Amino acid sequence: MPELPEVETMCRGIAPIVGRKIARVFVPPCTFRPIVITPAIDVLHHTLQSQVVRAISRLGKRVVIHIGDHALILQPKMSGLVLLDQPPDHEHLRLQIDFVRPAKLRLLFWDRRGLGTVECLPQSDVQARIVSGRLGPDALQISFADFCQRLQQTARPIKVALLDQKLVAGVGNLYASEMLHAAKIHPAKVCAKLTRPKMFLLYEAMQRILITAIAHEGSTLSDGTYRNALNDPGSYQNQHLVYDRAGLPCSTCGAGTIVRIVQAQRSTFYCPKCQCL
Repeated sequence: MPELPEVETMCRGIAPIVGRKIARVFVPPCTFRPIVITPAIDVLHHTLQSQVVRAISRLGKRVVIHIGDHALILQPKMSGLVLLDQPPDHEHLRLQIDFVRPAKLRLLFWDRRGLGTVECLPQSDVQARIVSGRLGPDALQISFADFCQRLQQTARPIKVALLDQKLVAGVGNLYASEMLHAAKIHPAKVCAKLTRPKMFLLYEAMQRILITAIAHEGSTLSDGTYRNALNDPGSYQNQHLVYDRAGLPCSTCGAGTIVRIVQAQRSTFYCPKCQCL
């Protein structure tokens, strides 16, 4: 589930590791199917031991930790968390990094479903291996002109297109539903048929909702999986207007009832009164 706001919150939450020297990189005992770690953990430890964390950044829905002349890329996917504090449990810890000082400081990668990935690359390879052909401009950095051009060139439904990370990086299922509702656009509307004024409403909604969600440290849903770096929940779920509210009255118009449909095997929530096709 972690989308741009949750991953950005993770990046900000682990800021205390910047400037710290790595003592050890290892995989804690775990009886579940291991996640993909590249290179192998012993090579990863050898590469990063005694190196200093220079910076932390985000690539779409990935946490990027810049260590020496390498980039450690953590991709949470469905249920991964990047933490400094106690994890939700110790059974699903997938990676741990200990630091020289303070001794108690550590970075944890926790993943209940085991779908997340860890990859360490030379910094010079990140563009070619991770970005080129795989990630479009970041949702918080893309210009309106580029946003409009990229989406209006496809005949896919707008909700499906918003999830394509090659078009715009960072938007996921939850926030796509919320921003389409804010812009009063039906999720099945064909991208190429959206007018420029409608596209601008969507662009503004995307920027506003993502920034506000970051301020609330993301959304922790009913399963309680997502937590910030200190193992505390986010609070933006209290601002949701349509996501996971099927059957409830629309709080925007007061006349419609939120419905759920499936698009590209993902749940979409919208109000038929506010968001006419």
